[in-house]
Amino acid sequence: MGTAADGARNGLPDTLGGRLRMRRRELGLTLQEVGAGANLSVGFMSQVERDLTSPSLSSLAAISRVLQADISDFFSIPGESSLTTRAMTRRHFSLDERNSEYERVTANFPGHVFNGVIVHEPPGYRSEPIRHEGEEFFLVLSGSITVELDGKATILHAGDTIHFRSDREHSTWNHTVAPASLLIVVTMDIFGEARYGKQGQNHHDSGPGG
Repeated sequence: MGTAADGARNGLPDTLGGRLRMRRRELGLTLQEVGAGANLSVGFMSQVERDLTSPSLSSLAAISRVLQADISDFFSIPGESSLTTRAMTRRHFSLDERNSEYERVTANFPGHVFNGVIVHEPPGYRSEPIRHEGEEFFLVLSGSITVELDGKATILHAGDTIHFRSDREHSTWNHTVAPASLLIVVTMDIFGEARYGKQGQNHHDSGPGG
């Protein structure tokens, strides 16, 4: 799915939350059912559908799976077929311009098993707690963040790392007054390319700003 304007022209809601709500209602699911399936709270799901907050990429992937849809049905993520990315030319995208900004740093080729993004978290940003399959690795590139893992908080500074199983409840919080950037590598299909047969394809649409 392209920009909000593209969605409006196609007769779809012009916000991410609106598109998720429409799909949920098409399937006859309640907020509780979607939240339970995605390991997200009902309160958070309600805020997402009302566009009061936006999900992380991991949460959007989990929600899309419950809604029996591809992430691209709700939001276009820049594709990457090249094995090399350049800092000056990588495209930035955001699910909501008020929250984190992403740079995709891993390629899409048949059989790849992990997906990586550089995440730029604004001061005060706190992600939603989530659990999902696979494992994750964080490397703080600049600034400092708090990682909460099963309720235990760990502060990471530039150069610090953490590696954990993703079925443990986790979230991040930029507890500082300065932006923070971190590399996140996950085995979960956060780009929505493997589940519905898009492995190896290259998608060049850029995502909407919010």
